[in-house]
Amino acid sequence: MSKSSRLFEIIQMLRAAKGPLLAQQMADSLEVSKRTIYRDIASLQAMQTPIYGEAGIGYVMRKGYDLPPLNLDVDEAEAIAVGLSMIARTGDADLWRAAGRAARKLNEVAPGTRRLIASSWGLEDIQTIDLAALRRAIRAEQKIDLRYRDENGQATTRTIWPLALNYYVDTAMVVAWCELRADLRHFRLDRVQDWSVSDEHFTGEGSALLEQWEQTQKDDTVLTRGF
Repeated sequence: MSKSSRLFEIIQMLRAAKGPLLAQQMADSLEVSKRTIYRDIASLQAMQTPIYGEAGIGYVMRKGYDLPPLNLDVDEAEAIAVGLSMIARTGDADLWRAAGRAARKLNEVAPGTRRLIASSWGLEDIQTIDLAALRRAIRAEQKIDLRYRDENGQATTRTIWPLALNYYVDTAMVVAWCELRADLRHFRLDRVQDWSVSDEHFTGEGSALLEQWEQTQKDDTVLTRGF
């Protein structure tokens, strides 16, 4: 766990606590040493976080304290984007509208999050492909070589330009430009037999292709919600 994540967790624990928390309690929860907690508390206090107390007695936080803005890395922003999209599963219209507002704000500072789309139903774990590596290839506009089996069981070797990743109820699907078909295609990840990230890139061409795909989806009847 990074220091910034640990500081966030300490603040959350102190905000939720009904009484003073000992450094040892926080250390056990975060799986770090008590000395690390002391240093983290000192860092937070130096940043004007209203934490009061001392070693051996425990620490408390002033009620009503709001968290300062947090800096998110790319993976954290993408995780939040997918989580916001999945709020559609709750059936709570107000919460869904709030999630939409939050997603638009997130997209302002992390535009790449619009490339991750989640359906309103669950998805089982995918074992056929490394999704983190696939997302990195999408961000880097890096080509992928794969051996793919279609719905009839026929296998072909493809080089694709990955543009977006869709999470559906039974699988995930990558939207890509296929060099073999010279067209936009959808590839179910559970039909990928083998794959590797190529050394070749399609730098600067991904956004236009993604917009082209988005245009084709406007009249699509698939019930998948996106922001």
